[in-house]
Amino acid sequence: MKKVLRSLVIGMSTAILLPVWIQAQELTNTAGRMMEAEKKLSIGGYGQIDYNQLLDNGSYNNGVLDVHRLVLMFGYKFNSKTQFITEIEVEHVKEVFVEQAFLQYEILPWLKLRGGLMLIPMGIINEYHEPSTFNGVERPNLDKYIVPTTWREIGAGFTGTFPSAALSYQLYLVNGFNGYNEEPTLSGSNGFRKGRQKGAESIINSPNLTFKVNYFGVSGLQLGLSGYTGKTQSTLFGALDKSDIPSVLTADSSVVGLSMLGLDARYQLGGMQLRGQANLGMVSNSATYNEFTGSDLGSSIGGWYLEVSYDLLHQVESFESGLIPFIRYEQYSTHVSTEDPILQNPEFQRSDLTIGLGWKLAAGAMFKVDFQRFSNQGTGDTKKQFNAGVAVWF
Repeated sequence: MKKVLRSLVIGMSTAILLPVWIQAQELTNTAGRMMEAEKKLSIGGYGQIDYNQLLDNGSYNNGVLDVHRLVLMFGYKFNSKTQFITEIEVEHVKEVFVEQAFLQYEILPWLKLRGGLMLIPMGIINEYHEPSTFNGVERPNLDKYIVPTTWREIGAGFTGTFPSAALSYQLYLVNGFNGYNEEPTLSGSNGFRKGRQKGAESIINSPNLTFKVNYFGVSGLQLGLSGYTGKTQSTLFGALDKSDIPSVLTADSSVVGLSMLGLDARYQLGGMQLRGQANLGMVSNSATYNEFTGSDLGSSIGGWYLEVSYDLLHQVESFESGLIPFIRYEQYSTHVSTEDPILQNPEFQRSDLTIGLGWKLAAGAMFKVDFQRFSNQGTGDTKKQFNAGVAVWF
């Protein structure tokens, strides 16, 4: 545990102590780009087609070819102050999701009311997940098991930007994870990932609070501080008589609290780009939850990653294309700590190394290849995988 926490602190410190030299501006994603458009109706989208091949000299393994996701985004401007954004995604050809659907109204230039299905502003990838904006065929596993991307819930709140201070902010009340739906959804192997409600007939017993502050006032640097706190939801509270104390206590046993803090940094100098992210989540009531459900949820989860890339063609002004080698190292654990009688599972202490190359054909269009090594720090077991993919964003 001490080793994991020490690595987490080092990752957090390194992610924010980066040099700064070039002109700064706030980065944006598809939704942000649509909200800045002048026309009433805006259409955009992105797509990701993957090939994943597990490498094992001792056995044969089938490769997997997958239209991982195809997404269409629509933005409509009712007037200069009122906008609607929605994102409709098809995953693996057959699964349809709504990833965003929110209405925004500008009260003041720095104060905008937003309500609907919104991305939780935690880390980098959860908000900036268009596949041509990140290196590697797959998203970092920190943003799968810890954050967990794509994390979105229904709620309302405020967002805005203070250009003179080079600060932007988001502050929302949202529904929490569904931690118990006739059976437990939270575990050591998947953390909170299976508890995402995704706006699909979501239940709410108590609202959760999430926020992010982004600073972009130093040349070439983006710094983000994210926070999330609240309790999970449970189906056991449905039609529950408040005077039925034993049943109330049982329902309380199916709920945990989650408080998560995130730090992220992006820095660019010429063709070089550095990225770093760290997240730590503290889980309350995990011992009671595990005793009631038979699960093995940790009492804290967390991790970090650092990534460096370099565009070999950045000085060729006549080219729209780029050739971008990169390397990323990440450590993460859904069992940073546990409460008795659950013991830390060494299989959940993970580290990944990803080395790859991206060929940018034009803005928003890329071919990608990479090699990954997945390691369980506690057991010493490793797996290796080759990936190739097509990424588009428009």
